[in-house]
Amino acid sequence: MFTGIIETLGIIKDLRKEDENLHIKVSSSITNELKIDQSVAHNGVCLTVVAIENDTYVVTAIQETINKTNVGDWKTFDVVNLERAMKLGDRLDGHIVQGHVDQIGICKSIEETDGSWRFTFEYDAALNNITIEKGSITVNGVSLTVVDSKINEFSVAIIPYTYEHTNFKNFKIGSKINLEFDVIGKYVAKLHFKN
Repeated sequence: MFTGIIETLGIIKDLRKEDENLHIKVSSSITNELKIDQSVAHNGVCLTVVAIENDTYVVTAIQETINKTNVGDWKTFDVVNLERAMKLGDRLDGHIVQGHVDQIGICKSIEETDGSWRFTFEYDAALNNITIEKGSITVNGVSLTVVDSKINEFSVAIIPYTYEHTNFKNFKIGSKINLEFDVIGKYVAKLHFKN
């Protein structure tokens, strides 16, 4: 389980395909604190550390993960948001994040306002995921509050600290991002769409 509070950034150093799996080598400032079998969220995708060497480590994405996230679009030198799993007893500064991406979204607009940024994302509403104003959403692993909610799109406000310490500063209109919708909202939507 994660909180959506990004710890640091990682740089993709190498991508290697093996059958349907994708092995991803990442360099980060927390590599020396990691261990084999540890879960780390990469742009909100929970992946397991399978190897560590010097300042880099390797995680493996299976085909299911590649199909449902933007992992298949990653390239060498891309910057990813990193968060280690939450420790039991720690404060929950963000919201409950499972690291299980629900779907990909697309950056529709970026507006610089007086001291912050407003990002609008659209997503396929046919998958029955929902947002609500003042509800939680995870974008590339970042825990955020929805400021504007529509059937297939939502907006979030990004403060300068988040902009500088995550990969939000690299987003462009058309960027594909990973979305994990609020876990409680997913249960409510399941009950609603089931009836």
